[in-house]
Amino acid sequence: MNRIWTWVITFGMILIAIGVLMPIMGYGMELCRWIYGAGAVLSLIGRIMTPYKGDNLRVKRLHRIEMWSSVFFCAATFFMFYQTTGARDWLAFTLAGGAVLIYTSIMIPRAEKKPR
Repeated sequence: MNRIWTWVITFGMILIAIGVLMPIMGYGMELCRWIYGAGAVLSLIGRIMTPYKGDNLRVKRLHRIEMWSSVFFCAATFFMFYQTTGARDWLAFTLAGGAVLIYTSIMIPRAEKKPR
């Protein structure tokens, strides 16, 4: 079952990337927000359904931080649909989520290798 949720997270991240690239390539924001939003929700659901079950507290904390990246993506989706904001708001949340995701993707394998 974990394998399915990993694929859901991956598919959600691909949808987020497509949703970010579409405005750059000249497509309208109307379709872009729905694709991005679907990816954000899929990644959040996938992260919620795959909690860390080990006993390493540092890795558990990093997995929890990784879940916050999906929360940032969902907040970016809100700002994509909220009419009075500009592109800066959703892009800022997307960059914050991406930065958190990069940090955790580097630190989780390092923390798992490190002896206690």
